[in-house]
Amino acid sequence: MTHALTKAPAAPRRRLFGSRAGRQQHAGPFTYVVLALAALISLFPLYWNLVAASHTGERVVQAPSPLLPGDQLFTNLEIAWNQVHMGEALINTTIVASVIAGSTVLFATLAGFAFAKLRFRGRNALLAVVVATMTIPPQLSVIPLYQIITELGWVDQLQSVVLPSLVAAFGVFFMRQFLLEALPVELVEAARMDGANSLRVIWHVVFPVARPAMAVLGMLIFVQAWNDFFWPFIALTPDGSPTLQVALAGLGAGNHTVNHAVVLTGAMIATLPLLAVFALLGKHVVGGITAGAVKS
Repeated sequence: MTHALTKAPAAPRRRLFGSRAGRQQHAGPFTYVVLALAALISLFPLYWNLVAASHTGERVVQAPSPLLPGDQLFTNLEIAWNQVHMGEALINTTIVASVIAGSTVLFATLAGFAFAKLRFRGRNALLAVVVATMTIPPQLSVIPLYQIITELGWVDQLQSVVLPSLVAAFGVFFMRQFLLEALPVELVEAARMDGANSLRVIWHVVFPVARPAMAVLGMLIFVQAWNDFFWPFIALTPDGSPTLQVALAGLGAGNHTVNHAVVLTGAMIATLPLLAVFALLGKHVVGGITAGAVKS
């Protein structure tokens, strides 16, 4: 006698992450408290810089330090602006930082694409040399660079600061790592099969894919060039065509003392353009990173 074999219904699988898997999680009160504390800690140096810039130099160095704004802000702004070539320094720094950031993004993207997707003899060895240059201290190149700009007659001229920084090994490595994962080889091959030359492949394929990383690299290099002090202080002079950091080096000096309130006022002037740039472009950078994220 045969009996029909019936299978028992399979037990429902237990959800690994519970019923909330795949749903958008909402932040709780503790999250907002932590974020608020982090924001306050991050913004406090900027606030104290503003407070110190609004007091006299004698009050700034007294203990306890002031925590509320004073009435000397506009006076210190006038002193800081007129004591050094602050207006010219702002223009020079904007030119230097913009050119360095733009050239670094362009050359690093081209080199990163070559190292990531092109096949040529000695590619790995050349990449190792590029990465190894990041371990060389910049102080070792000061004397040769200064001899070169002296022979070219570029002392106290902006090209002496711009040309040595037109491309950075960090930028090349950064773009190579991004394009290695973000740019499929099939996309490049398809463009070449459609008859696109190298220039069109770079313009219509590489640049659109690399745009998020280019935005991040551009902002990082711009901030680095804006705050650079070591080489500009050697190549430029405060009385010639200084950048902001060189101009700030001669700010606030008196006969025997330094007016720290004026120095901090100059630092505040140098910081405000960076905050403005981030306020205008920060959303686009974050949006570009989100748009370029790999979806699993």
